[in-house]
Amino acid sequence: MFHIYHGFHLVDAYHDKRHQRKYHPTNKVLRLLKMALVLLVTLLLWNMPGEWFGIQNLTVVQQRIIAIFAFATLMWILEIVSSWATSVAIIVLMLLFCTDSGIVSMVNEEEVGQLLSYKGVMATFADPVIMLFIGGFVLAIAATKTGLDAQLAKVLLKPFGTKSENVLLGFLLITGLFSMFVSNTATAAMMLTFLTPVFHQLPPEGKGRIALAMSIPVAANLGGMGTPIGTPPNTIALKYLNDPEGLNLGLGFGQWMLFMFPLVLVLLFVSWRLLLRMFPFSQKTVTLHIDGEMKHDFHSWVVIVTFFVTVALWLLDRVTGINSYTVAMIPFAVFALTGVINKRDLEQINWSVIWMVAGGFALGYGLNASGLAANAVESIPFGNFSPLFILLLGGAICYLLSNFISNSATAALLMPILAIVCGAMGDKLDPIGGTSTVLIGVAIAASSAMILPISTPPNALAFATGYVQQKDMAKTGIIMGLVSMVLGFGLVYLMGIMHVI
Repeated sequence: MFHIYHGFHLVDAYHDKRHQRKYHPTNKVLRLLKMALVLLVTLLLWNMPGEWFGIQNLTVVQQRIIAIFAFATLMWILEIVSSWATSVAIIVLMLLFCTDSGIVSMVNEEEVGQLLSYKGVMATFADPVIMLFIGGFVLAIAATKTGLDAQLAKVLLKPFGTKSENVLLGFLLITGLFSMFVSNTATAAMMLTFLTPVFHQLPPEGKGRIALAMSIPVAANLGGMGTPIGTPPNTIALKYLNDPEGLNLGLGFGQWMLFMFPLVLVLLFVSWRLLLRMFPFSQKTVTLHIDGEMKHDFHSWVVIVTFFVTVALWLLDRVTGINSYTVAMIPFAVFALTGVINKRDLEQINWSVIWMVAGGFALGYGLNASGLAANAVESIPFGNFSPLFILLLGGAICYLLSNFISNSATAALLMPILAIVCGAMGDKLDPIGGTSTVLIGVAIAASSAMILPISTPPNALAFATGYVQQKDMAKTGIIMGLVSMVLGFGLVYLMGIMHVI
């Protein structure tokens, strides 16, 4: 979807470099060893005696789902293939070996236990949360196609003037704001393009370039926390929090922003002071020149009105009764009917992210629909676990994994497990604010992971400018990650015990 964005060359270079690093033929021996490990573990779990798992009444189908879950975990962590490719494999394996449309000799229900519905597995790709993703992508595409994004950047950055410190604050706040509604990768590419002429104005001996370059990934990562569509882990958390057959908490778009938007603002101001302290400007003023004009035609007005109406409906979902998933389809319909987007624009939707998330949802569906979740709850004494331990452990694992692999993959792995654990613990989670504290805490941890250039695409794009060294990124990422998780976990805990969420 990034071909229409300013700075696409940066995104393209990032993806090419990442692909070469991960999947280049020179790493063939290492890849074969990784594949052998995945195959060995998967087959071992698939074929070992069921009683070895220590789960009561474990069926063959449930054992296969455990093996597929292990397969997914290793494939995502080791990154043998792209994350979306692993998700497709998950869905196909479940269809063939765990559903009522599988290989006949492998899915005799009398021998293997309760089968999954093949329609249920396939429906994970059309989950309402997927529609939320698509709606967000369509809004972003339309905004860029009409030049609304560049115009907004011009208007919003103008009040910050030319003082270097204020310009830095402006880029932090505007990047954070854009990342709440647009892909953080696309936002980072666009904002770094706007910064290019600014970099040339600053003296090479100063540290102002580092501050400005680092402001983009920091703001893009933190800004994504602000809305359910800001980053995939948020949307995945919302799915499990609102699942009618699960937790069914009814957490709305506006309710999410009510407590997360102020948190993002606080974190952006903290990062501003941190960047100024670590990388002070030697030049006191800079001049901004942002190219690009918004088109003044019918389509532009359609996009402007639809954009703000959609955001208003998202914020007022409790008043209107229209949930955020349905609202997300409104701009899609309006833009299609008015010709703002066409079939070529649909090709720009980031389908790899959607497949990635759908694979995680398929795992969650398999855990619950097969009865494996219920069996695990009965066999493992989750109720004896400390609520604080669950919160801290979930956050720590998510933070560590998200620094090295996709935060979407990390959330897709952890959310279904934590939803089961939290459901089993019931009222035991009340001292920390309930299930919402744990799942939203994990989403916050995913967005807080920004230590390495490979941690997030915005980090990689900033690193590619040549102004940021890995040690600078690590130092900033560790400090802001810890501040983000401490403040974030504290906030959701407070909101939970006050029953705001």
